[in-house]
Amino acid sequence: MDSEQIEKELAADRLAQAARLLHTVGEELIGDLCDATMTADAREQMMEMKARCLRVGADITAMKDLVARRISPYEAALRTATGTQPNYFPEEKSAPDLYDLATPCLVVDRAKVAANAERLKSRLAKLGVPLRLHVKTAKSLEAVEAVVGPGRPPITVSTLAEAEHFFDAGYRDILYAVGFTPDKQSRARELIARGAQLTVITDSIETARAISGFRVLIELDTDGHRAGVKPDDEALIPLARALRDAGNTVAGVMTHAGESYNKRGDAALRAIAEQERAGAVRAATRLREAGFDAPVVSVGSTPTAHFAEKLDGVTEVRAGVFVFFDLVMAGIGVCKVEDIALSVLATVNGHRAEKGWTMIDAGWMALSRDRGTAKQPLDQGYGLVCDLDGRPIPDLIVVDTHQEHGVIAHRSGGKAPALPVGTRVRILPNHACATGAQHADYNVVDGKLEALTRWERFSGW
Repeated sequence: MDSEQIEKELAADRLAQAARLLHTVGEELIGDLCDATMTADAREQMMEMKARCLRVGADITAMKDLVARRISPYEAALRTATGTQPNYFPEEKSAPDLYDLATPCLVVDRAKVAANAERLKSRLAKLGVPLRLHVKTAKSLEAVEAVVGPGRPPITVSTLAEAEHFFDAGYRDILYAVGFTPDKQSRARELIARGAQLTVITDSIETARAISGFRVLIELDTDGHRAGVKPDDEALIPLARALRDAGNTVAGVMTHAGESYNKRGDAALRAIAEQERAGAVRAATRLREAGFDAPVVSVGSTPTAHFAEKLDGVTEVRAGVFVFFDLVMAGIGVCKVEDIALSVLATVNGHRAEKGWTMIDAGWMALSRDRGTAKQPLDQGYGLVCDLDGRPIPDLIVVDTHQEHGVIAHRSGGKAPALPVGTRVRILPNHACATGAQHADYNVVDGKLEALTRWERFSGW
């Protein structure tokens, strides 16, 4: 789409907003003024003003498709002549849409969430391994149900607050996949006493000696990225023994191939997925040879889950960001930009013409400060700018953020399309988890502008 076409699309959106405003004015003109004291002539004049507003609004709306070149001038004239122009002015809207929401706010496309979920679940089903959804990305009961359905399958959490919240909603098999520390024992035991099958993880022999009565997975480092014991490390077996001696159950191993976020290309992603699988299986085999049952072999990251060619020896796969996807995942090649289900709705509130800047009301408090694409070949700044329908405006990104201000500009300093004050845009995030954490709920759409419902989001530790 060239810059001229972008201008036409944006102009069409502005015409639609103007039509809505005129319709509202027309409806309100005969409100409080039409009381018993108004003369018949005055009342007649007010009624005529209302009719004019509605006619002008209808004319503007009829121009919308023509301005955007979505239909030909001939077809536009034909629609008007035959009376087939859509009714853009219903007496009462059935639901709010993206024009009505207070900005900035989160928008999630339910249809894209469903497609993203089906893609991964179908892939894992072919490989014969179940998904243990990581709920840290969505942190929402409704969003999780949109992925897993009405059942209550095993889940992964990153905080005890998540564990408690989802337990209260009926989830019982919960993996707390952040290094456990002794100070959290009391809170974790409360969950277990209430009926949770809570599993914790550690790579620390100090923790192993200080905790008791827990089901534990030993955290592995299969790619040099973060925490964990290396699969062939001599410390693996002594760690398992320390756990057992302190009264814990060594349930198996888990690993997260975080280094996959730094890979590019299908071959590299397939290789890191196999490295993750092979390392976890090797460590589990060592534990079993040393006398531990170690039934669980848990692996997972969104990139490796989508590129693993085999999962022999693995008992479950963990992933979470695939629910929404984001620009980091698109930059890696795990998804396309059009697969991203999450965006931040924002409103243009000013300009710095001499700098080529357009200002919006979404700063880092709404977008987060995550710069995950900075190390990728295509740096997306603080987010990719889209029109209200969610279509990216080429090379328009959020180049800078302040607490409540975002700065939109062309990524290379070129001419950007005009976005007048009041224009609404949607910003695709670098990191869905970080951007989601800035908000209290999701406004749910289904491929259109109508906001169907809200999904509550929670936070905390």
